[in-house]
Amino acid sequence: MIKKNIYFVPLFLAIFSFVVIAIALQLDTSPEMIVGDSMQARSFPIFLMILNLILVAVLTLQFYKNHPNPIPLERFPTWGSMILFLVFYLLTVFTDMFIGIFIVMFLMCVLWGEKRIWVALLTASITPALIFMLFDLVLKIRFPRGILTNIYYG
Repeated sequence: MIKKNIYFVPLFLAIFSFVVIAIALQLDTSPEMIVGDSMQARSFPIFLMILNLILVAVLTLQFYKNHPNPIPLERFPTWGSMILFLVFYLLTVFTDMFIGIFIVMFLMCVLWGEKRIWVALLTASITPALIFMLFDLVLKIRFPRGILTNIYYG
C-alpha cells in the first residue's frame, strides 16, 4: 500500500508550489521609490517555490530509486513540535519573532533528543542571528516590531 502512494507527497508539494507561484505572480510590482534596493514582494515566494520544486524533484528521484519503508510515528516529539509551533506563534505576536525563534529552537532541540544543552543553545542563538543578518543587512527587508527589533531599529 505504501509503495503505491509514495508519490502523493511530492505531487502535493509540487501542486502547492505551483499555486504559490501563480498567486505570487498576481502581485503588482512595487515602484522603485518604495522598494529601493530591496527585492520585489513577489520575488521571494517565487524563489522559495522554485527551490521547493527542485527539492521535490530530488525527493521523487530518491523515491524512484529506493522505495522508503514505513516509519513508525513518534508520538510525543510530533505532538510536542505542534505545541511548540503554537508557542512560537504566541511569542512572535506578543513579544518578538527572534525571541520566539530562540526559545522554540532550543526547546525543539531538547524535545527531539539533543543531550548537549550547549549545542541546543548555540543552535538557538546562531540561527536567529543569521536569519536577521540575511534579511536585514543583505536583502534589506525589515522585520515586524517587537522587543528586540524595537531596540535595533530605534
